[in-house]
Amino acid sequence: MANQSTGLIRIIKAAGYSAKGIRATWQNEAAFRQEVIVAILAIIIAFSLDFGTSERLLLIGSVMLVVIVEILNSAIEAVVDRIGSEYHELSGRAKDMGSAAVFLTMILALFIWGMILWSYFMH
Repeated sequence: MANQSTGLIRIIKAAGYSAKGIRATWQNEAAFRQEVIVAILAIIIAFSLDFGTSERLLLIGSVMLVVIVEILNSAIEAVVDRIGSEYHELSGRAKDMGSAAVFLTMILALFIWGMILWSYFMH
């Protein structure tokens, strides 16, 4: 029984750390706040229109992926900024790569939404 409670306590603590990370990202990252608002609106649209389960999962999953990658990008930026404020090529590269990951995820989400909406309205 002790192992189960230790496991449960670990899960509860992990959930607390996750909530703390989401709060920190919300408080410190304007892009994250904007993406969350867009994601909420997109989820409302995904449930408002008559999509099948697969389409709805793709629509919601794609916007949630943008939010997730933004959190990872923010974490990269926080670590780089913690190391130092002076410019270093590797620091700049890390930040640019994180930004590129967010950008490509947005392109993917737009592609998914475009294809599904096009199919929805053309049929």
